[in-house]
Amino acid sequence: MSRGICPRVNSCGAFWILSAVVFAVTVIDVDAYSCHEVRTAFQLRQVGPLHRVPEIPGTDVDLLVCKHQGPSCCTRKMEESYQLAVRRETLHNIQSYSYELEHLISGHSDAFQDMFQYLLSFSQGHLSSLLEGTYTSLSRHALPHVNQLFSSLSLYLRGANVSVEASVHQFFNNLFPLVYTRLINPGIEGSMMMGNEMGDCLRMIRQDVNPFGPHPTVMAQELAGALGAGRQLGLALEEGLEVMNATEHVSMSKECVKSLVKMVYCSHCRGLTLIKPCVGYCLNVMRGCLASVSELDQPWRRYTSLLEQLTHAMAGHHSLELALLGVRGHVNEALLYAQLHGPLITATVDKVCGLSTGEPTSIRPTSPEVTTSSVTSSSLPPSAAPSQPLPEQWMKQLAHLRREFLLYLQRYKSFFAALPEMLCEGENVVDDSTCWSGDNVVESYTGRVVGNGLHAQRQNPEVKVRSPNPTLAEVKERLERFNQETQERFPKLGQMEAWDELGSGEIEGSTTDCDDEDGCQASGDGQDQTSHTEASSEGKPVGRLPGGDNPHVNPSKPPSVKVIGGSAPASWARPWSLALLFTALGLQWTLF
Repeated sequence: MSRGICPRVNSCGAFWILSAVVFAVTVIDVDAYSCHEVRTAFQLRQVGPLHRVPEIPGTDVDLLVCKHQGPSCCTRKMEESYQLAVRRETLHNIQSYSYELEHLISGHSDAFQDMFQYLLSFSQGHLSSLLEGTYTSLSRHALPHVNQLFSSLSLYLRGANVSVEASVHQFFNNLFPLVYTRLINPGIEGSMMMGNEMGDCLRMIRQDVNPFGPHPTVMAQELAGALGAGRQLGLALEEGLEVMNATEHVSMSKECVKSLVKMVYCSHCRGLTLIKPCVGYCLNVMRGCLASVSELDQPWRRYTSLLEQLTHAMAGHHSLELALLGVRGHVNEALLYAQLHGPLITATVDKVCGLSTGEPTSIRPTSPEVTTSSVTSSSLPPSAAPSQPLPEQWMKQLAHLRREFLLYLQRYKSFFAALPEMLCEGENVVDDSTCWSGDNVVESYTGRVVGNGLHAQRQNPEVKVRSPNPTLAEVKERLERFNQETQERFPKLGQMEAWDELGSGEIEGSTTDCDDEDGCQASGDGQDQTSHTEASSEGKPVGRLPGGDNPHVNPSKPPSVKVIGGSAPASWARPWSLALLFTALGLQWTLF
């Protein structure tokens, strides 16, 4: 019997021996499973104070995020540090991907503004040289008004609430008293007191008297059209920077932060500091966290398309350069027009403002600075020609700037849709077997991978998206509103070809392709033709004569004067400008 019992005793002894061995192994294993690697990663990634990490795993840890059975190297305090760290790291990763785009926008915004200011400065010098060389009696008093005009245009291009048309008309309003007393009636200022009231009267009646013909209006239209695209481009680049800034500093929901901690750091709690998340798992987490960011995709695509078209509109036929270079021609034509119709202007002004020179109003000025009997393109003094063309090196840089900007822009049209994928590329994830699924080490992620946007997150198994981010919703709304306003401001943007000119300022009845070689000037065949007063094809006058639309109501109307070569449009005001501009700008046609 004892033998019968002995086996049982031996069996019981063997059982307890085996239990003791298992317990010993378990204790040894727990001791061997230290938190050294976890502490090292915690310190290297600057997660938080190192004293929060235990030396050995704990067996009774009440965690909120990284819950699992068995010993753990994490504590509640570590989870708090992980939440702060993962928020910081994710924002840093977003900023690292958006930095190039932000730099592209800000860099080209500065470059385009520099270009605008250079063109303004060049055009201002161009006009000043005309006044100083050809209209010397005007220049000293007119130059402050020139400075004011180009200062207003500069503010307009920078986005200020300035009207180009109002600035141009104010310039001509201020110019009229000087022209009246120094060109039309030279010596009037010396023969009578030219008080402030008289000067104010001349400025007030300028648009009614119309001493400069159609040139102020045409100049205003051309500048408003060409500068409008440049201004909107500057505003668009600023809008893009605001969108990027809001994205880089986006706030993350609690659900998002917990999901990020689970993806990035919960494996550390088990001592698995080198395991990487599965690709599909990472996409679900990032698409859930960036659901509101992804909502910017459609308005951003529209924005980049408008940005591209605005660049084309500004660069298509060099409308910005031509409009600014044409200012000199418009002002010169306006001054010639005023001298040609000096007697009629004098008679009209005398009736309204009571200014009188003491001479019969039908007598011409005794010594006009530019001969009004026969003004030809060849009779202009050398100073009427441009002092210098735009430097070729600058034009090369302009062409390169536009080309580079458009090429880079193509890469970022889908930036907000692709951002979650960019964050789940490279060393951040594992595409092969053995990856982290948030709960365990697996061979592949078996969860459903959802798409981008708020609507798709309803099926997201990893992140609960309860509502859109209010800040990003506001950014989206503002971007959509900007796109709509831009489309309304430039309705042809969506229809134009890549190199169609937009806002060139051309008006009906203008003859932009006409020059002396085409035989468009007055032929001298006996038909009276006056600068910009001939009838259009519809029988309507292109410009008004001073004093009103009907010249016959004023008995002081001067005889018709044949003007040869003096009526070309401002952008092509002289034959030299065609050759000059294509010489200076021709390189841009090949670079694009």
